[in-house]
Amino acid sequence: MNLPRVTVVGAGQVGATTAHLLALKGLAQVTLIDVVEGLAKGKALDLSQAAPIEGFSATIQGTTDYGALAGSRLVVITAGLARKPGMSREDLLAANAGIVGPIAERVAALAPDALILVVTNPLDLMVALALQRSGFTRQRVMGMAGVLDTARLRAFIAQRLGVPPSAVQAMVLGSHGDLMVPLRGSITVNGRPVTERLPPAEVDRVLQRTKDGGAELVALLKQGSAFYAPASGVVEMAGAILQDRHAVLPVCAALQGEYGLREVCLGVPAQLGIAGVERIVELELTPEERAALAAAAEQVRAGIKNLASLQATTRP
Repeated sequence: MNLPRVTVVGAGQVGATTAHLLALKGLAQVTLIDVVEGLAKGKALDLSQAAPIEGFSATIQGTTDYGALAGSRLVVITAGLARKPGMSREDLLAANAGIVGPIAERVAALAPDALILVVTNPLDLMVALALQRSGFTRQRVMGMAGVLDTARLRAFIAQRLGVPPSAVQAMVLGSHGDLMVPLRGSITVNGRPVTERLPPAEVDRVLQRTKDGGAELVALLKQGSAFYAPASGVVEMAGAILQDRHAVLPVCAALQGEYGLREVCLGVPAQLGIAGVERIVELELTPEERAALAAAAEQVRAGIKNLASLQATTRP
């Protein structure tokens, strides 16, 4: 089977689940890389033994050798520290910058034709870092967050109304965190505005729960953070890229004038295909939504400035 090569850097819960889904869906031959001796190799072996049961033919290999990046069409970066209870995404900045920055440089050196899809938090800042350290064009570096945030919103609405999640449509933009920007007008149930089914106060509560979605899971799990839904979000984006679907999804991408914003990586609707971010789709926003998106951009810019001050200490 002539499938493209996808390398997942980080064989933790998100990385291994991503590898599993990529294989199950027949999207790619998968390589797992992790610095922990035996972790990637062991998980790859376990996943390979699921193949006769699940009926997939994609290969999965695991290694500690970054040389395995060679030939990758897409590199997914999940490596990094997970949030612990009471820890904000910003608390992770210094530690995860020291992980993601060197990985991006290795991708540029060993897989110069690859696309990079970042999952590591704080997401918007790690995308900016990977873009800067790889030297790739903005079309080739992106982050997964909006697909996850949108899925959480759809799931919460579906649970509240007792309808299938597929009946609910929505779109969440902005920063992955407190300043995410759910587009109220985008929330529909069976094609009808959600406000026909829920009063504004209840919609507000669902939107707040969506913003707190990651922290809610961290508090429940006690150790670690979400991984099933994040992995599904990664694979949704990977499928759009590898199968050249030209699908429009909420993606963390670098902006150069879109929505009136520049020099910032932020969640926006983007069309994804084999070349990566083919175009950023500019939706009509309300004045409140546009102001919220600008506020999210300012927060990310402040984080990028902090990130720049860490560059000397994050280089290998």
